[in-house]
Amino acid sequence: MDKELIIRSSPEAVDFALLKDGKLIELHKDEDGNKFAVGDVFIAKIRKAVPGLNAAFVNVGYEKDAFLHYHDLGPKISSLLKFTKRVSTGKLKDFSLKDYPFEKDIDKDGKINNVLKSNQSILVQIVKEPISTKGPRISSELSIAGRYIVLVPFSDRISISQKIENREEKDRLKRLVKSITPPGFGVIVRTVAEGKKVAELDKDLQHLLSRWTTMCKKLHKAHHPTKVLGELNKASSILRDIFNDTFTGIHVDDEELYFQIKDYLQEIAPNKESIVKLYQSKVPIFEKFGIERQIKTSFGKTVSMAKGAYLVIEHTEALHVIDVNSGNRSNKSNSQEDTALEVNLISATEVARQLRLRDMGGIIVVDFIDLNSAENRKKLYNHLREEMKDDRAKHKILPPSKFGLIQITRQRVRPEMNIKTREVNPNGDNGEEVEAPIVLVQKITHDLEQLFKKDYKKVTLNTHPFIAAFLTKGFPSVRSKWFFEHKKWVKIQPRDAYTYLEYHFYDKNGDLIK
Repeated sequence: MDKELIIRSSPEAVDFALLKDGKLIELHKDEDGNKFAVGDVFIAKIRKAVPGLNAAFVNVGYEKDAFLHYHDLGPKISSLLKFTKRVSTGKLKDFSLKDYPFEKDIDKDGKINNVLKSNQSILVQIVKEPISTKGPRISSELSIAGRYIVLVPFSDRISISQKIENREEKDRLKRLVKSITPPGFGVIVRTVAEGKKVAELDKDLQHLLSRWTTMCKKLHKAHHPTKVLGELNKASSILRDIFNDTFTGIHVDDEELYFQIKDYLQEIAPNKESIVKLYQSKVPIFEKFGIERQIKTSFGKTVSMAKGAYLVIEHTEALHVIDVNSGNRSNKSNSQEDTALEVNLISATEVARQLRLRDMGGIIVVDFIDLNSAENRKKLYNHLREEMKDDRAKHKILPPSKFGLIQITRQRVRPEMNIKTREVNPNGDNGEEVEAPIVLVQKITHDLEQLFKKDYKKVTLNTHPFIAAFLTKGFPSVRSKWFFEHKKWVKIQPRDAYTYLEYHFYDKNGDLIK
């Protein structure tokens, strides 16, 4: 399994595409104006506590107040509030928490108005970016993420990632981390720490402690609201969270970013620094790696898959609905049940990819093709769980219901990635939109494959001149690819009279086939 990270830079934003064996599985955008990224810490003021919601609204500088629920305060909120006040007024200059007296933990079923008051200063961290009409979701249980560990101030817990399954390794890591963690701080050990030596863990810990100290120094006389601790730049934070030994290439088209990434990799994985490459071709980087094409064909309402199957993805205010369709594929399976299982397994793989790619969150309902066998339903359920194992967002998958529906909840921390795949119809003047050429060509290719299976020898395709040019220009052209795959040449005839979406196939006698 090869993984590549392709980074495209522009003055307004930086785009990150994660490829697995050449297939696009994640797409991220770091916009210049995004001041509320997940992980940022703000010194802010409580606007008002609302007992009915058991939550408070906090002014963090966004047009809508941020939402802070009682359960997101953390048990040590009283200690944090007192610490913040003393540091802000300059009465406390030692930020180590070594001799800092902790307050009593708050009651886990308490009321917000017993803990927070209007106009009170508070340190909060963004846990969910502003989405749609809602302001950011925040927490006052702070954490500072590193490569191997996460530092949690005002805590004494040492936690190990549940994905590390070896009991001996868990005990070893717990023992090592306990020996280096200073008083007043807790630590969460990340999955990538498995097998690492104490020196590497300690280096990461010292780096996080220095970030904590830098943040505390900014609190003295700080304006409210002010960002006092920013996340790493997007490239570094993505690498921190997903980088591992399976990466074979990181391609960047911006020189400054290239050196930043090389420096960061030198810190976290010196032996992999050589995989960072500066891309300097005149062909745009996303075109070169086939990402632009994959974006166009992956973000539409209809998503085509292997063997003629396709998904239909609908987004409502309450939830996402995904419908699985077998299409008009040729049936090589022994029975209807085998066909349904085969299509469902292909679809489960694509559903897992789509959730990551679009960063879909909330409730997702997938309507798979009905399976009669309990064993096959279990096989589908286990396959979907396995495919979603690499998804970093917290998620839960329920077994298939009696109606064949699988329900998924997936954590949403950023606005959903929504890319337009429709373009203005060049034939119309009323502003109507049609599918982009790449999506239309997918449909033409699918129809053509069905004709070749019916053993048509010579096929002529009549289509709009724009689409004809799209199919024949460049090397290898789409038509050349058809020839290499099916060993049959398709004659393409541009027709000015056709509308943009219109196309027809003719046989060797000039008779209309489709």
